[in-house]
Amino acid sequence: MQLAIWLLVVVTAPLVAARFGVFSGRQPDHLGVRDGRLEPPSKTPNSVSSQATLWPGHSQREYATIAPLALLGDGPATIARLGQIIESMAGARIVERRPDYLYAQFTTPLMHFVDDTEFWFDPAAGAIQVRSAARVGRRDFGVNRARIEAIRTRLAAS
Repeated sequence: MQLAIWLLVVVTAPLVAARFGVFSGRQPDHLGVRDGRLEPPSKTPNSVSSQATLWPGHSQREYATIAPLALLGDGPATIARLGQIIESMAGARIVERRPDYLYAQFTTPLMHFVDDTEFWFDPAAGAIQVRSAARVGRRDFGVNRARIEAIRTRLAAS
């Protein structure tokens, strides 16, 4: 009987903690574009960035590197379409939207982990730069990369 109670506590405690936001972390205050760059990748393998190569010597440069998104028409049209795609995704919430920039948060349904994802129209590159990072934890098990690739596929199909 004691083992059953112990197992129940071990299984339910993380779920209760998640409901109270323990795993959601805090919204970063350093996001956005500065000097033509999004923030560098995370220092642990839990992010992707199409600008990872701009940070030579970064410990996660190789892991984080992902291609930018191709334009669908012009930059503002592509950002607008990305907004539509993201609004249709489960757990997504758009936090900031401008003609050249989009910031969204993705929350997992069970544990309420939050990933911060940015898209920026880079006129010099003629592409949409992207950065997506988990707020908490050392690894994301490829979730951010898979999400960006799914968005890329949906964008290309539009």
